[in-house]
Amino acid sequence: MTMTDVIRTQRLTKHYGCHRVVDSLNLRVQQGQVYGFLGRNGAGKSTTIKMLLGMVQPDSGEAELLGEPVSKLRPETRERIAYIAEGHPLYNWMTVGEVVRFTRAFYSQWNTELVEQILDHFELSRKQKLRRLSNGQRAQVSLALAVAPEPELLILDDPTLGLDTVVRRDFLESLIQIIHRKGRTILFSSHILGDVERVADRIGILVDGVLRVDCPTDHFRASVKKLVLDFPGPAPEGFECPGLVNQWRTGSQLELVLVGYDDAQRTAVESLQPRNIEVVELNLEEAFIQYTRGRRRSLPLFATEGSDDQSTRDQGAA
Repeated sequence: MTMTDVIRTQRLTKHYGCHRVVDSLNLRVQQGQVYGFLGRNGAGKSTTIKMLLGMVQPDSGEAELLGEPVSKLRPETRERIAYIAEGHPLYNWMTVGEVVRFTRAFYSQWNTELVEQILDHFELSRKQKLRRLSNGQRAQVSLALAVAPEPELLILDDPTLGLDTVVRRDFLESLIQIIHRKGRTILFSSHILGDVERVADRIGILVDGVLRVDCPTDHFRASVKKLVLDFPGPAPEGFECPGLVNQWRTGSQLELVLVGYDDAQRTAVESLQPRNIEVVELNLEEAFIQYTRGRRRSLPLFATEGSDDQSTRDQGAA
């Protein structure tokens, strides 16, 4: 069964001055996926999201949402897309009830019962002024407004940034329940990798505007390994092998970060004749940190499984 691409970009590119912020981005998010869109500050995530929403115009390339070009989205198609922005901007002079009524006027479809359930769950009074809400409460109101039109696609730009641990967990648990309704598709950008690990079944990682990773979350986490080698004397210098992201030498220990740890890499490591080799399993946050802070010119590419542009990415890796 062929899955439908809900988000699709083709060589999407954006410059600010002489700096290329997004570089020939080929991104696909399929129907029903929860896609974690990751990268360090300045990697191009927010610019990409703004291009997808039509808030920023690309210099070149194409983008489609729900099968339509972003530049030509029909009003009825826009109603099927929801966006939660970083910081949760709302009209501060309104009450919770007023912003619900105001937002409802823009949609032909609106699930009043769902909005009421979410507001009641978070114990939000309809009479509260938005300017007096905490960051967590603003996020909760934003979530209620975003899902009320029953969108097919949710685009979330760092929705849990600045929330305390308890509120963030409650927000995510509510989001997970909403995900399970009608197979929605979600593009979830976040700096909090533990949040992404809980909800995303696939991730993409931007490094300097280039999509370097596009694979199932579990595959990426399992592919990045840290090896700690112990030697009887000083650790050797200048080790090289395919898939090496980074290395640190401290006295008699050599730490290596490798992608796609396989027999060939194991043989290369064993040729150093260490006294002991410890393979350290990493969670998503640790794997992301090790991968993105490595030597960028040697970063391997994760090809998209089943993607038409896999050969293009393989050529880029060479």
